[in-house]
Amino acid sequence: MNAAKTTFSIKSIFLDFKEITKAGLAISVLFSSIAGYLLGVNAEHPFKWSVLLVLSIGGYCMVGASNAFNQVIEKDIDSLMDRTKNRPVPSGRMSPNMALFVASLLTIIGIALLYTINPKSAMFAAISIFLYTSIYTPLKTVTSLSVFVGAFPGAIPFMLGWVAATGDFGIEAGTLFLIQFFWQFPHFWAIGWFLYEDYEKAGIFMLPTGKKDKGTALQVILYTIWLIIASLLPVLGYTGQLFITPIAAVIVFLLGLWMLFYAVRLYQLRTAKAARTLMLVSVSYISLLQIVFIVDKFLR
Repeated sequence: MNAAKTTFSIKSIFLDFKEITKAGLAISVLFSSIAGYLLGVNAEHPFKWSVLLVLSIGGYCMVGASNAFNQVIEKDIDSLMDRTKNRPVPSGRMSPNMALFVASLLTIIGIALLYTINPKSAMFAAISIFLYTSIYTPLKTVTSLSVFVGAFPGAIPFMLGWVAATGDFGIEAGTLFLIQFFWQFPHFWAIGWFLYEDYEKAGIFMLPTGKKDKGTALQVILYTIWLIIASLLPVLGYTGQLFITPIAAVIVFLLGLWMLFYAVRLYQLRTAKAARTLMLVSVSYISLLQIVFIVDKFLR
């Protein structure tokens, strides 16, 4: 009986840890960092499994800390929304103090690990956590500009991988940042659209016009176009050591048209289903783009 209780307790703790760090989201963000690292390695900065392992653990801690801080700050708001009311803190399974301890510990571990790679990686991780928790999170109930602010920490992971590989922040890392920066807008506006009613309960502002209207849908299209342009910059030869071949550029362009199709579809239909579909396509887009960039680098 005691063994069963212990097993259940360990399982519960593990599940709560996964939820408070948003493991699914953290792993997808971590994929961006790994992609950036693989793009950054070269003869001067060779691939090292040890660096990749530290980047992976440190990157997870960075994202997990941001998510945990977010859930401490928004515990009252989370209790109002159907999709968040069963999270560890609002449900009462984890005290705010314990969640704060977990977030603080992850911050220390994450920044310390990334510092062993190079100081710039640790610096960008610290900036990301600060922007996400101290500026983006409080702004969510004040203005839709929170999405703009949140796009900065959200765009750091792809760039962080390159910085971890090279120790430098230049045009290459800046381009990776730009790609993921513009990607944030159609992605999160799509989420804000199909979860509009749930967000409304908590007074959270996500959509640029504040409504599920043509104005918001038009901005989704415009930022998707900016995303496509940013994604194609490496083929032009002006982004330093980060470049893709014309064949890869064609594939990236087609992926962009695929996402643009669903952005236009949202403009035409303006339904929750169309927004959800766009969100799923956007996740596929950024993952496939990163894979294309990596495969193109190692095949040419």
